[in-house]
Amino acid sequence: MATAGGGQKPNIRQVAMLAGVSHMTVSRVINDHPSIAPATRERVLTVMRELNYQPNSAARALASRKTNRIGVIVDSVVEFGPGSTVRAIEEAAHERGYTVSTIAVDQRVSAADALVTLGAIGVDALCLITPRSESVELLREGSLEVPTLVVKPEPEADFFTVAVDQRRGARLAVEHLVELGHRDILHLAGPLDWLDARAREQEWRDCLARAGLPARPVVVGDWTSDSGYAFGRGLGAPEFTAVFAANDQMALGLIHALHESGVRVPQDVSVVGFDDLPDARHFLPPLTTVRQDFRALGALSVETLLADLGARDAPTRALIEPELVVRASTSPPGA
Repeated sequence: MATAGGGQKPNIRQVAMLAGVSHMTVSRVINDHPSIAPATRERVLTVMRELNYQPNSAARALASRKTNRIGVIVDSVVEFGPGSTVRAIEEAAHERGYTVSTIAVDQRVSAADALVTLGAIGVDALCLITPRSESVELLREGSLEVPTLVVKPEPEADFFTVAVDQRRGARLAVEHLVELGHRDILHLAGPLDWLDARAREQEWRDCLARAGLPARPVVVGDWTSDSGYAFGRGLGAPEFTAVFAANDQMALGLIHALHESGVRVPQDVSVVGFDDLPDARHFLPPLTTVRQDFRALGALSVETLLADLGARDAPTRALIEPELVVRASTSPPGA
């Protein structure tokens, strides 16, 4: 069998599917990783021979030389979380003697374009910082066949995953409000096509359900302070006593609007954010929020990839614990 799929060039996805293994396993076979069982290795090699599958140029270069370079593809780098993650990975890679080539995906540059560019310059490993699931799907279609890690909260069979535990962070925020005595907690969500926003929204629902509390309809913002402000300006006298905002910027806009409307924070409405922006402690009032440790995230991402490059066992999924930072924007209802 010379080709697959009606004359189209076979790809790693077809090899993985026919061999009954993950992309990661195929990549490890290509790169002669010692952790692969002999029977699995032979099964993958047999499928590769049947399909006449040829590893791409990046994989062939990997066999003969190291670039000491990690490729990073990032979506929405202007947002605080993805941008902070890029900087953390660059810092951790530099400490280990690696350079980082970062390509930001936008309307002009697709994830597929980024893969072609990184394959051309040569990378030893690849990291995808994606807030949206469609970027992961594109990666499945065009892997570089080098150790690949995706920064996202859910596990992936085909790639390493590392993330701050988003559901744990949301749980800390909502349980803090419940423990203060709040029984009517609104959620100001981020865009629900973002994986992190979806995880925070779902955990808010689950926390309320466990506490036997009703869930109001979710209000969806766009991560900006303006969207939080726009929501707050249209409120009037709020019936809820607390808000869990999916990030600090929307919380800031909301607090601004509440102040203009004569609604006191936290006496009338408590507000919790997410991220712990460097300025969050200087909000008025200083913001209770969930801190994400981006330095730990970057270090763990780089360590995972380098462990696999060094033929050492690396966990396929790792989560970093977030931390609740309690400040003056929350109090018991009516305090």
